[in-house]
Amino acid sequence: MKLLDGKTAIITGASRGIGRGIALVFAQHGCDVAFTYSSSVDAAKALESELKAFGVKAKGYQSNAASFEQAHTLVEDVAKDFDGLDILINNAGITKDNLLMRMGEEDFDQVIEVNLKSVFNMTKAVQRTFLKQRKGSIIHMSSVVGVKGNAGQANYAASKAGIIGFSKSVALELGSRNIRSNVIAPGFIETEMTAKLSEEVVQGWRNGIPLKRGGSPEDIANACVFLGSDLSNYITGQVMNVDGGMLT
Repeated sequence: MKLLDGKTAIITGASRGIGRGIALVFAQHGCDVAFTYSSSVDAAKALESELKAFGVKAKGYQSNAASFEQAHTLVEDVAKDFDGLDILINNAGITKDNLLMRMGEEDFDQVIEVNLKSVFNMTKAVQRTFLKQRKGSIIHMSSVVGVKGNAGQANYAASKAGIIGFSKSVALELGSRNIRSNVIAPGFIETEMTAKLSEEVVQGWRNGIPLKRGGSPEDIANACVFLGSDLSNYITGQVMNVDGGMLT
């Protein structure tokens, strides 16, 4: 059963990791996919081909979600290239980890700009379309770190916690127009980034998770399918922890 048949989604930061996993699962569910990437042109082209193999429309856009102007241009371009817009997934994000005493101002500012301001930029950019059609689902990618904090990640935790407050406010503002805003807070997800860690460190993470494994990008993507589909029509303003029980 294709839960997203006839829908179109914008996914930011989708050339690798969780974003890439979401794009692939969305295409499998019949969703047309517009996605952004910052610099990996080859990875974006490869993903475009993979998505089209599912029989959906797909296009990658080189765009910096942290730029207010570029976010608006992106939505205008997607409107020209696709039939409509139903789902926005704010997934773009970076880390610049360090203990607070060693963290530079630039590392703090950059993480807030890419992780949090991009969410404002993109949500603002799609708002007019969603208001006009009186429907839309916005899914913001936070993190368990945004819920509980983490030593050495004050900038990242602040950005991801900010996303939760932003999403709940948007849910209250736009709910009367049938526009939903929800957050997914992934736990320890095994991607190209975690593959750089030693097996010992990764196993240590797995041991601390009730389900005794790291999550996959598909685990996050499946939650996004639910929140993007009509199955979740009465759900807004929520934070869904997809973390194997880490925050239990």
